[in-house]
Amino acid sequence: MAFSLALIIISGLCADYLIRRLKLPGLIGMLMVGVLAGPYVLNLISPEMMTVSADFRRIALIVILLRAGFELRRDTLNRVGRAALIMSSVPAVFEIVGVLLVAPALLGITRLEAVILGCILAAVSPAVVVPLMIDFMDRGRGAKKGIPTLILGASSVDDVFVIVLFTVFLGMSAGGEMNLLTKLAHIPVSVVLGIISGLLPGYFLYHIFTRYDWRPPRRTLVVLGVAILLTWLEHACEKHVPMASLLGVMAIGFIILEKSEPIAHIISQKLKKVWVFAELLLFVLVGSQVNIHVAWNAGLAGTAVILAGLLFRSIGTYISLLGTPFDWREKLFCVVAYIPKATVQAAIGAAPLAAGVASGEVILAVAVLSILLTAPIGAVGIMLIGEKVLDHGEHSVYKFKELREKLNLPRVGERIRSRGFGTVWKIIEEREVWLDDLPAIYLRYWKEDTATGAGTGRTLSYRYSPNDPSFHDHWEVLYDW
Repeated sequence: MAFSLALIIISGLCADYLIRRLKLPGLIGMLMVGVLAGPYVLNLISPEMMTVSADFRRIALIVILLRAGFELRRDTLNRVGRAALIMSSVPAVFEIVGVLLVAPALLGITRLEAVILGCILAAVSPAVVVPLMIDFMDRGRGAKKGIPTLILGASSVDDVFVIVLFTVFLGMSAGGEMNLLTKLAHIPVSVVLGIISGLLPGYFLYHIFTRYDWRPPRRTLVVLGVAILLTWLEHACEKHVPMASLLGVMAIGFIILEKSEPIAHIISQKLKKVWVFAELLLFVLVGSQVNIHVAWNAGLAGTAVILAGLLFRSIGTYISLLGTPFDWREKLFCVVAYIPKATVQAAIGAAPLAAGVASGEVILAVAVLSILLTAPIGAVGIMLIGEKVLDHGEHSVYKFKELREKLNLPRVGERIRSRGFGTVWKIIEEREVWLDDLPAIYLRYWKEDTATGAGTGRTLSYRYSPNDPSFHDHWEVLYDW
């Protein structure tokens, strides 16, 4: 397994570099490495690694969803809430209907099997979509109208909706009794419980982090551990109550950001570094699940079914955006962002075959083919159209975030020590201002004085812009643990 891990890291990084040189998303290179190194082509990844592949992929997905949560602002969610709710279900329903209309004739399967296939194909891939949306948000693209936030929220609920429908129809194919209304009621229950399951520990962690001044890596690891525990809780409770734990993972970041933006940004910055490794694991291991021999069997008929489903899905996505302030180019971007398939298809594509569905092999072949066709095309489309369409004002507030990360500035409440004099100070104020077209951050420090009490000692103010000396040339941040 050690060799497999080394192979994933080295080959994944090389592929990422080469593909980025072609001005394409690096994840395409990682997916290609996974396909080639996987058990269905060169078989370079050990069976032990493939056994734990699902766990690694889930942990990597948790990392990127945590980062997404730490970028979700309440005001942005309020602006896109209605559209996100509609987009979480309408495009998927359109795609299922499209597959139902063409699959029986093209693939020779029953209508029920066509619906099952439609449910598998209808799930948008958070593994592909979320990292690209986070990248846009990191650079302040689309911030004015909240388009990346809209797609983040809608795609997460979309998966919950589709998987519930898939469970219903797969149960019907097995001849079991299935109450459709009861199962559909699981969708809002799962969403609400998932969000609550993240808000509660998120609120608790906020209180812990404000009471104890831990080092950022420790805070980040605690948040990651709690998020992983949430996903375990979902599996432990799935027989009794449905819970969308991945929504809970995002809710952890949301509540910490809502209560303490400084702490949230520090944790998010560390997660960004963890994501460098997690991204390699996620996309290489997703690629390793793809059996290109099975995909080949789907042939032109399978391709036609996938394209028909995408056409219907695109119509559904466009309809979902009616009444929003987006122009036609921004709506086109949302349509393209809802194309990629990968994570869910790799996870449940073989389930019908394992359950004894007569056309299980055909369904699996089309599911695998959908990954090969839509993941790279969707990723390229998102990047190219997003760069041309998403707004980015010259005075975007995200430039302050870039400046803070570049200079590694402390936040309000953190204690710092002068490298020259050894005196200890505390950050008591920060202001973000524009110096013509340059962002700058003013920090005010208060010198700790146990004799006179808080707020009565001497204060200093410094300004930090891209042209000013580094904060860490003169100061170091102090932590309790």
